[in-house]
Formats: sequence, structure tokens, C-alpha cells
Amino acid sequence: MTEPSTEPDRPEAAGESAAVMSFWEHLDELRSRLTKAALAYVAAMFAAWAVRDQVLEFLWRPFVASWKSAGLAGEPQLHFAAPGDAFMAYFKLSMIAGAALAAPVVFYQVWAFVAPGLYKREKRWSFGFVLFTSLFFVGGALFGWRLAFPISFDYFLSLTADAKHAGVQITPTVMIGEYLDFVAQMLLAFGLIFELPILLTFLSMVGLVNYLQLLRFSRWFVMVASVLGAVLSPPDTTSMVVMTVPLIGLYFVSIGLAWLFGKRPSDEQLERDRRWREEKKAERARLKAERRAEKAREAAEKRK
Repeated sequence: MTEPSTEPDRPEAAGESAAVMSFWEHLDELRSRLTKAALAYVAAMFAAWAVRDQVLEFLWRPFVASWKSAGLAGEPQLHFAAPGDAFMAYFKLSMIAGAALAAPVVFYQVWAFVAPGLYKREKRWSFGFVLFTSLFFVGGALFGWRLAFPISFDYFLSLTADAKHAGVQITPTVMIGEYLDFVAQMLLAFGLIFELPILLTFLSMVGLVNYLQLLRFSRWFVMVASVLGAVLSPPDTTSMVVMTVPLIGLYFVSIGLAWLFGKRPSDEQLERDRRWREEKKAERARLKAERRAEKAREAAEKRK
């Protein structure tokens, strides 16, 4: 008679019910997912081409508002230098709008590639993952359009007004290709950084991180956010600031989501965190006592 198994029950992994895929099969699966995502993106670009003028007006609107608020003369205009620049500009518009339209399909392909390595319980999150990832991506781009664009454009155009007060006439000549490059970079960057809560919540739900680890890393993340803001944003201080501040805020939102939906820390992690907080408290008390003693010595020397 065989002895009953003493191993704890665990959910069946999705990959355990089927044959283990080889390295080349993984590559073939990746190629298939990338092909489907690319085809969906191309189809979305063709669909966006039909509304390219409406998309251009939508993306141009924050600049027009900033132009008028700066009190610049005339109406803002877009220019192009070469005959083919207008076509390339509309092509970029289709790429920008196509990314938003194809986001659900692209994120589904990402999930479908990752899902075979997850447990059955975790595979149930597929609909929520695709839905919220798409919403946060598009929502991040809209956040950039609604908040970051006006701040950046107001600052850039205010420089021309300052120069005018100093007796220097600066006339903004906005090239359509360069404007759309700026807009595309900002929209993509904000769309990606708004994926941070989804990514960290997912990692906490599968047990790779927990809210205590994220909270302890928060001071370092401020530096990481500054680097990401500098890399993802156009090369100017204003764009970096308007991207770094929301990124830091999203990180702390992620900590709250990890606390609500993520796996709980182990007793050992809780005890280690308690000792760490006590050490920090003792260190602050020691530094405070040293500062008081230093001030007392300085006061005593002055009295002498």
C-alpha cells in the first residue's frame, strides 16, 4: 500500500496539462503572436486613415489653446517643407490613432503568449488584464493630451512672449512633421507609464512582489522615475517634470492596489519589516539626540 502524499495541494499550472513546449516552439508561438498583433495594427492604421483630419484637429487643439492664452498674434499654423511631408504627416497620424485602436488586440496577444506559463486561477484574469491594460494605455495618452500638452505648450510659447517684452521678435513656425513627432513621443510615453499600476498589481497577484517590498523601494523609485522621465520625454525640463510627477504618483497607487489585490507578505517578511522600521526609528532618534547635544555644546561655547 502506498502512503498518502504529504505534498501540499497547489493549483494546476496551465502548462502541466499539455506537453512542455520546446525553445523553438516558444519562438514559433512568439512569431505567431507578433504577426497577429502587427496585422491588427496595420488594419487599425487603415481605419484611422479615414479620420486623419479629425485626428489632426484633436491633436492640434492643445497647441491652439496655448497659442491664444499666450496672446500671440494671428492664428497658429502647421507648415511643411517638402511636398511629401504632408503625406508622411498623415501617415504618422494613422500610426498614432492605430496604436489606440489596436491596443486591445495587441495586449491580448501579449497575454496569450504569457498565459500558458500561469496557473488556471491566474488565467481567469485574461479579460480584466486586456480590458484594464487597454484602458490605462489610452487613458494615459489622454492624460498627456489633456494635462501635459497644455503645460508644455504654455511654457514653450511663453518664451516668445518674454522675448517680445525684451525687444526681440520671435515668430513660431511649427513644422507638421516635428510637431507630430513630439506628440507621438509624448502620447506613447504617457500610455506606457500608465501601465505601471497594471504591471505591479499583476506581479503582486502572482506573488513576485508585495506591497511591503514596493513601499520600501519607493525612495529609490523617485530616482528611477526621474531617469525614466528624462528618457521617455522630449529633451526639455518641462516635459520631464510633467512626466516624472505622474509616474511617482502612479507608483504609490500601485502600492495601494498591491495591498488590496496582491498576495499577503509572509510572517517572516512582516517580522523583517517590523525590525527594519524599529531600526530606522532608533536611527532617527539617535541623530536627533546628536543634533540636540551638538546645539547644547555650541550654546555652552557661546556662553563662555
